[in-house]
Amino acid sequence: MSDENFADDEMNEDEGSFAEMFEASLSGVGEPLIPGKKIEATILQIGSDWCFLDVGQKGEGVLSTAELLNADGEVQYVIGDKISAYFLSRAGGELRFTTKIGGSGSGTEQLENAYQSGIPVDGTIEKEIKGGFEVKLAGNIRAFCPFSQTGLRQAEPADLIGQSLPFKISQFSERGRNVVVSHRAILDEEREQLRVGLRETLKEGMVVKGTVTNIRDFGAFVDIGGIEGLLPISEISYGRVEDINEILSLDQELEIAVKRIDWDNNKFSFSLRDTQADPWNKVGSIYQAGKQYPGKVSRLAQFGAFVTLEDGVDGLLHISKLGEGQRIRHPQDVVSVGQQLQVVVEKIDQAEKRISLALVGQKDEVTETSYNDQPSINAGLGTLGDLLKASQQKKERKKRK
Repeated sequence: MSDENFADDEMNEDEGSFAEMFEASLSGVGEPLIPGKKIEATILQIGSDWCFLDVGQKGEGVLSTAELLNADGEVQYVIGDKISAYFLSRAGGELRFTTKIGGSGSGTEQLENAYQSGIPVDGTIEKEIKGGFEVKLAGNIRAFCPFSQTGLRQAEPADLIGQSLPFKISQFSERGRNVVVSHRAILDEEREQLRVGLRETLKEGMVVKGTVTNIRDFGAFVDIGGIEGLLPISEISYGRVEDINEILSLDQELEIAVKRIDWDNNKFSFSLRDTQADPWNKVGSIYQAGKQYPGKVSRLAQFGAFVTLEDGVDGLLHISKLGEGQRIRHPQDVVSVGQQLQVVVEKIDQAEKRISLALVGQKDEVTETSYNDQPSINAGLGTLGDLLKASQQKKERKKRK
């Protein structure tokens, strides 16, 4: 190799090294910017045509001011606000960004770039077609959005037609004649960002806002923005809940307490009851032993009837307190669910949250009220001697036959 050729090679290497150094000086020490990369940027300056961004690099980012306008054409951000933006290209030391591809001037080439880079595009849902919707993209490009990709939960088609939404292009072929888009992909990304934030801040016992997304017999599912968890029926109210739909409805907003967090298994539970005042705090002041109160029979058990004094405050009317001194086989022989009664408080156990009741004006038995006593084996059937006598008589009747 001649000295001249060697010098040329050395010069080419120097030029290559200089270009790499210049690129590195622009990109800073952070992760390299590649087209389609999403970052968080801070607005430094807003002009009539362009705004400048702090993008964590040595070079400033540039974004069209038109992308900061609201539906009324007014700038909806101020200097210092943070926004999410996608890196488009680098030219002459200028870092170009966008929040989404849109506008009537956008053509097939830009949409293809958006597909390859994962940059959102603006689209308007035009009409319902088989399996989904026809979506009009920038440049009058028609795309297809499946029903399942319109949102996190499927909405009524009539509610979506005419809406302008951001979409991710999931398929782009035949030079733009076959384009499939997804709005759900955008929502999933936003949800994942919220989830990351919640993982750092969410603690058990916190009170948060949520929206009811589904109602089942055993409880309701609530979305708090980033995660969805179960509100069990037992955590809805201090009182007994027979029909959840009488208390909760879809899309209802609630303030709920975080009951349990399990990130590993993606299971979360909430409590509406924990945000309410405990009605048992009234027991001992409003409800006192020896005083009479109205109540309603809420449920029946073999050993007695539970009477609701108010939501969350139930007392037990033991089977021995029914029947006006006569033994009965089951409380249903005397009372029924929903029946209004006048009762007297016999005993209050604050520690166990139990109240023993008796009917007003009826004779009391010596038997002490218990929440789990079972009636005696011969209750309502006579003595053991009576049972033996009846059995013997039955055998004699069979012999005579």
